[in-house]
Amino acid sequence: MKKLITLTLLVLYGNVFSQNTLNYNDEKGSPKATLDDIKWLQGVWKGKDSNIYSEENWSAPGGKTMHFSFKMWNENGVIFYEIGHVVEKNKSLLLQIKHFDKEFKGWEKQNESENFRLVKIDKNRIYFDKITYEKISDTAINVYVYDKESKRELIFNLKK
Repeated sequence: MKKLITLTLLVLYGNVFSQNTLNYNDEKGSPKATLDDIKWLQGVWKGKDSNIYSEENWSAPGGKTMHFSFKMWNENGVIFYEIGHVVEKNKSLLLQIKHFDKEFKGWEKQNESENFRLVKIDKNRIYFDKITYEKISDTAINVYVYDKESKRELIFNLKK
């Protein structure tokens, strides 16, 4: 199922090779950061490409975390969901995600999540390992995700 979803995403979003994502380096570690550095993500972000829709909802910072949910769907129904958060940990930030299929069956094992360490923060970009959030304006963001299988970068253009 994940391969079918990856193929669908590549057809729709896979025109860009990796230019906007970075890899985490154990030797460098993560920079110091707090949720104040990324609070501009807060809100409801929506996107559409061809007949595929996506929506990402980010909470306000609270309890040393910012929670989010993501849904992708088309006219036939939901393709997949994500739920996760960015948490303040060791004076930096960690992005943790769990994926679910349209039946809400988890991709990761029950007590596991995908973890993405912070690589770098610029004024308008947050670089986690293989995922970058870019603030275009107060009402537009791009989310870049590096897909390991295809070795391509996917881009999601979202608006408030």
